[in-house]
Amino acid sequence: MNLFIWIAGCVLGLAWFSRIVDAALGVPKIADLSRPEWDRGRGEPELARVSIIVPARNEEDHIGATLRRLLELDYGNYEVIAVDDRSSDRTGEIMDEVAASHQAQGRLTVVHVEELPSGWLGKTHAMWMAGQLATGNWLLFTDADVLFRPDALRRAMAYAQAEGADHVVVFPRMIMKRPGEKIMIAFFQTLFVFGHRPWKVADPDTRDHMGVGAFNCIRRSVYEAIGTYRALRMEVLDDMKLGKVVKNARYRQRNVFGGDLISIHWAKGAMGVVRNLTKNFFAIMSFQWARTVASCITLAFLNLGPFIGVWLAHGWARVPYAVALGALFLIYAGMSLRSAVPAYYFVLHPVGTILFAYTLMRSMFLTLWNDGIVWRGTKYPLEELRKGMV
Repeated sequence: MNLFIWIAGCVLGLAWFSRIVDAALGVPKIADLSRPEWDRGRGEPELARVSIIVPARNEEDHIGATLRRLLELDYGNYEVIAVDDRSSDRTGEIMDEVAASHQAQGRLTVVHVEELPSGWLGKTHAMWMAGQLATGNWLLFTDADVLFRPDALRRAMAYAQAEGADHVVVFPRMIMKRPGEKIMIAFFQTLFVFGHRPWKVADPDTRDHMGVGAFNCIRRSVYEAIGTYRALRMEVLDDMKLGKVVKNARYRQRNVFGGDLISIHWAKGAMGVVRNLTKNFFAIMSFQWARTVASCITLAFLNLGPFIGVWLAHGWARVPYAVALGALFLIYAGMSLRSAVPAYYFVLHPVGTILFAYTLMRSMFLTLWNDGIVWRGTKYPLEELRKGMV
């Protein structure tokens, strides 16, 4: 028993310590577009044309504000294409109202999808359709509930030009109004730091890749070269898979911090986050039940182990568990500098762990029970989802 506690502690201590060292060295390399040096391009006469694509289904609470914010961008050469994907609420009507307003000035095009072709997810089909109509040299895919600051696009395009990038991902500011949201999003970000290395995305010799639904901006020629969204038509994780395909094709991919350039209130409360992730998590596991169960066990070991082990161990055996806890706290402290989650939420990390393990198992159970995913009122059969994975 004592040997097991020692071994487990050393594994946990090494795992978390190595990750915090890697993050401490890597995160400062990620550009922050909200800094003064990226306030460029104001008033420049020749700017690359950008087509901003906004798919929406039953988003009447958000779509109006999102489109009006996009029409206030201080970038001179862009268009907005909003796609109403078979909405049963007022989404399409609100889109038309905004398009008819003086503010739109012919910059906003609205597309109404009445029927979804077989072999497509609604969102990927909506984005593919808009891409067919787009006139820009760049395509910016965003979500219907994202709020843009006026200078967001100008700064992003200045960065893309300076870096010679082909695909630019901007991390949004997460608006968190309830403690449960902070617990869940903080855990998600910690897991993100542990499982992904955003500071390695720019390195063409690594497999690290990135995609974020709030801001996926891709050069038109690259988008067409990788097969457009037609190649991702049944991908639940369309944003991350777009990043994966771009990186695998060895195009220049960059991810950056954005401060408050773009903001999103992702979910209401902890259970809102659970519901939002339920459709995704089994897809992340490639729809494999054994992999999902193993991931749950690993998740519990890595994230609950340091808290449990520091109490079970005695003497020097506590040291590696304390190292793991110290590394975890430093990750929370680092996140608190860029988000609304205070560092002391570190003590609630076990709660986030339990809720995320529950979400994983819930996602697997519901997908298998329903033989597919029910997403925004449309059912997508599991067999088709598995066939369509990239």
